[in-house]
This record gives sequence, structure tokens and C-alpha cells, in this order.
Amino acid sequence: MVTVTLYTRQGCHLCEQARADLDSLQESHPHRLVEIDIESDPALLKKYLVEIPVIEVGPYVLKSPFDKQKLKMTLGAAGDRRGQLDKLGRPDHHERVRRGQTISGSDRTMFWISRHYLGLINFFMLLYFGLAMLAPVLMNAGATGPANVLYTIYKPLCHQFGFRSFFLFGEQLFYPLKEAGIPNTLTFDEVTGFKDLENPAAYSRLQAREFTGNPSVGYKMALCERDIAIYAGIFLFGLVYAATKRRLKPLHWTLWILIGMLPIALDGFSQLFSQLNMPFLASLLPYRESSPWLRVLTGALFGIATAWFAFPYMEESFNETRQFFIKKFAAINQANAE
Repeated sequence: MVTVTLYTRQGCHLCEQARADLDSLQESHPHRLVEIDIESDPALLKKYLVEIPVIEVGPYVLKSPFDKQKLKMTLGAAGDRRGQLDKLGRPDHHERVRRGQTISGSDRTMFWISRHYLGLINFFMLLYFGLAMLAPVLMNAGATGPANVLYTIYKPLCHQFGFRSFFLFGEQLFYPLKEAGIPNTLTFDEVTGFKDLENPAAYSRLQAREFTGNPSVGYKMALCERDIAIYAGIFLFGLVYAATKRRLKPLHWTLWILIGMLPIALDGFSQLFSQLNMPFLASLLPYRESSPWLRVLTGALFGIATAWFAFPYMEESFNETRQFFIKKFAAINQANAE
């Protein structure tokens, strides 16, 4: 027996007519009818709002308008196809039929993820940069053990240079290198006393990485300024995307490159190559140290643009997954009810 899925909604007179036609064909073309209200899922409502009634049976799809004769032909074709597949006895066909008649734990898990993926991403983004911000809070509270655990966890994920990190509970929010050229600001060299360098390329990166702060200057976050901005940007866009009910169209890839990739690449690579202390580069690219606000700006642009580019495509993919399981669960529940 074939399964017929009818997408409908309350108050749809054409849907009522399709239901009546299917009922009249039950004797000549036996089938199991599964009805799905398109208002049960936003993606279904958007997809079928102007097309209902929509009927799916096997690989065949009928969209309004259609008459009883076309419906009869479709049921006949689907029944013949199902009979041929059953006679052939191919293992893959029987395996698909078996899977289609059972709801596994992985089915339920994937369906749940398809419904809540955005909340999960937002939660993990908040957790990721939130724990990095928690490290200085713990240090300031005297909980150095848990704070050092957080610094250690994030160490493989970020350079954690003190002169490129935000500090909490200190005199300033940041302590850049003097080469950043920020006026009226204490530099990292001045507050740490590591070195007042004539040669910036000789600066000890290891010292700057291991320095977590003190009561005077405050305590640094476990992620650098740029990384904090990247993940905060992804999180903020996730909130906006949720508030708009995930209706935003994806950012065009050219804009993603221009807005998200290009600024962070220019800022990061120009800084990196200018500090390699290579004579042939010095004449082309003078030494530069990016400012904290430029790192935040380029990081935030990258995070927001990347999320804007990726989230709508993820929504499209999870919509398909969600619709598949809605149809499968409805068919199995209908079979069990019979």
C-alpha cells in the first residue's frame, strides 16, 4: 500500500475536495492518507502557502490545481512503481522501507537539532567568548585556579598576547604596544616593565602571552581583542536572525569577501608581514601595529558577515531535514493509529 501525503491547512476548501477525491479512490487505489497542516512549521507554510493542496505519493507531486482524473493517474503510477520495486526485491529498497517504518533515536535527535540549531549556535558562541571574559572576573575574585584553567584551555586557540587583549578591573581597557601610536594611553611595555624596546621585532612574545595581569593593570581576557569581536559578532547576528524569524536572505559571497574577509586580511597580514624583520619587506611595508579598535572593527565585520553568509544556507538545509522528519513521523503515527 502506498502512502499519500496531503499538505493542507484549516479553511482550505480545495484541500477538502482533494480529501474527498482521495476517499472516493480508496477502493480502486488503496492508500494510506497522511495529512500535514502546513501551519505546523514556518518552512512548510512558506513553501506551500500559495500551492495547497499539495499531494506527494512516492516520487510524484501534485500541486493545485489538479482534478480527480490526474489524481487517479498519479496513484496508479505510484502503485505500479511500488509493486515493481517490491518484486525486484532489491536490498536497498527493503532497507529504505524498513527505515521509513521506524523512528530511531538518531531520527529524533536530528529532528530536534533541525528545530533548535540556531539556539545551539547562539548558546555555544555566548559560552565560548563568555568563558574567555569570565577568566579575568575569576582572577579578580581570587579564584586563580579556575581562571588559569580557562587560560590554558584557550591557549591553543588564541595567541593571548597581553598587548592585543582587553583587560578588566584595571586602569585601562587595553595596553597596546607603543608602536600602535595611541595617545594618552599607558603602553604594555610601561605597565609590565618587560622591555622598553628600540627594536620592536625583538619583543618577547612568550612573556606577553604568559602575562595574565595584576591588581594594578587588571586581568586580560582569555581571547584576544579580534577573537572576542569575531565570536561576539556571530552571536549578535544570531540574535538578529532569530528576531527576524530567520527570514534574512544570505549575504552575497562577493559582499562576504569585501565586507568580511578583505578588511581583516588587510589588517592582519599587513601587520604580520611588516613585523617579520625582513629587509626586502621593510622598504615596501613599514612596521605597523594595529590598534585595538581596528582589530575589533575588522573582527566584528568578519563575524557578522560570515554568520550572515552561512546562517541562511544552514536554515535552508535544516528546513529540508525538518520537513523530511515531519512527513516521516506523521506517516508512522498514522500507521500506528490504524
